[in-house]
Amino acid sequence: MSDVMIRVPAEVRDQLAAVAEARGTSLRALMREIAAQTLTPEQIKERADHARALLAERFGHYVTDEDSAAMRRRMREATVAYRAALGEAESSH
Repeated sequence: MSDVMIRVPAEVRDQLAAVAEARGTSLRALMREIAAQTLTPEQIKERADHARALLAERFGHYVTDEDSAAMRRRMREATVAYRAALGEAESSH
């Protein structure tokens, strides 16, 4: 196994270290976990294609590119709204 050095701002390092400590793991193990959970664009496309095929095969529901684009838009909007609500909740404390 080879080591890689990644430079991040001190506050990012401190946040990652706090997360690792709270989980009872090392920073190295946390980074390994994050990398394993983060999908590449190719992996995302493969999973989307698989989900489309499954929906078509098992349920007779065909998801178009337009359907996918609309869902991505709604998810982005929901994420923005959620983050805004979190920010409002934090600022009210």
